[in-house]
Amino acid sequence: MTVTYLGKVGELTLKGSNLKAFEKKLSLNLKLALGGVKDAKVKVASGRLYVDVDEKYCAAVEFALSHLLGITGWAKTIVCEKSIEAIKETVKAQALKAKERGCTTFKIESRRSDKNFPLNSYQINCEAAGPVFDEGILSVNVHKPDVTISVEVREKCCYVYSDAEKGRRGLPVGVSGKGLLLLSGGIDSPVAGYRMMRRGMRVECVYFHSYPYTSVEAQQKVETLAKTLSFFGLDTHLNVIPFTDVQMKIKQKSPQNWTTLMLRVCMMKVANLLSSRIGAQCIITGESLGQVASQTIENMSVTEHFADYPLLRPLVGMDKEEIIATSEEIGTFETSILPYEDCCVLFSPKHPVLRGTIEEAEEIYKNLEIDDLIKEAFEKREIIWYSAHNHIAKTFVGDDAPLLKNYSEEEK
Repeated sequence: MTVTYLGKVGELTLKGSNLKAFEKKLSLNLKLALGGVKDAKVKVASGRLYVDVDEKYCAAVEFALSHLLGITGWAKTIVCEKSIEAIKETVKAQALKAKERGCTTFKIESRRSDKNFPLNSYQINCEAAGPVFDEGILSVNVHKPDVTISVEVREKCCYVYSDAEKGRRGLPVGVSGKGLLLLSGGIDSPVAGYRMMRRGMRVECVYFHSYPYTSVEAQQKVETLAKTLSFFGLDTHLNVIPFTDVQMKIKQKSPQNWTTLMLRVCMMKVANLLSSRIGAQCIITGESLGQVASQTIENMSVTEHFADYPLLRPLVGMDKEEIIATSEEIGTFETSILPYEDCCVLFSPKHPVLRGTIEEAEEIYKNLEIDDLIKEAFEKREIIWYSAHNHIAKTFVGDDAPLLKNYSEEEK
């Protein structure tokens, strides 16, 4: 039996002459996310995303739609003939199912995109609600109903559904270039990566690991975060950089109050090398203005000075409660709060510099004589590829890792 899902396209409808390209990318992303689902039919038309699939694949389709960026909502629908009698029968069936779930009140929301249909939206609402109300199935409450039953009259048929799920909104991943995310095990950086994905950016990740000062569990925590992000971004690379030698030299040669800021500077140096290798157009961090000592405006200016690429900080104006709310929404919070600390925390000085200057930072960095160690750490990186649509992970070392594809229609 074939089941139809309907997704509501949001921000894409504001596009002009390039609308078709955005719609094609949205459709392709869902096809890729449904890589293991055979014979799924996906199309975008008139502000709606349609998925026709065998009912045995419903769980896979719903998982994919719940992580798809670029839609404002989605629902499993009942398709019926384009007649008011068919609509009334289908709405009644939906109301009976709602009553079985314990619902007592309802309202109808209709949308008539086919203007040749003889009834307007208000008339469809009234006609479709009649049998449900007259037969005492549910009572009407247009302000706070237990269930909203939606009717969409399209060009060839009608779609009736209830219990619509909220979508992730934003733009389809892949329409806004590629960025490199500095991914720690904390709460902030996964949210930063997600927010850039939601603006259409493909995101790869880099993690700095200082074994044995940071544990195997700390790395496993970051691996889980990268895997979770891959569900939204189709796939991702997690680049694990062995940073122990770099960090020890910073501790030995940097003024104590500058160790955290110098660590950030060295991370930028690695990020520059990695961005060049993977073709990233920007570097992404989870910094929020004033949250910790390294995130004062002066210290953030120092960090940015050493970046060769635009440094994007999507959380810069958010407070911790807002960031936590998003991390809970995307499923990273419980992993992020596991008690395994990253290298930034373990080597933090008691009294870090609060208002560093670029001139002083350049002098301290020069005295570190650390460029060779940074290059060595970059060349020894381990790369883990997470594929959301194939549900696999593969590990590579150094330049053995293939670059992530910029998916096109021919590669679907």
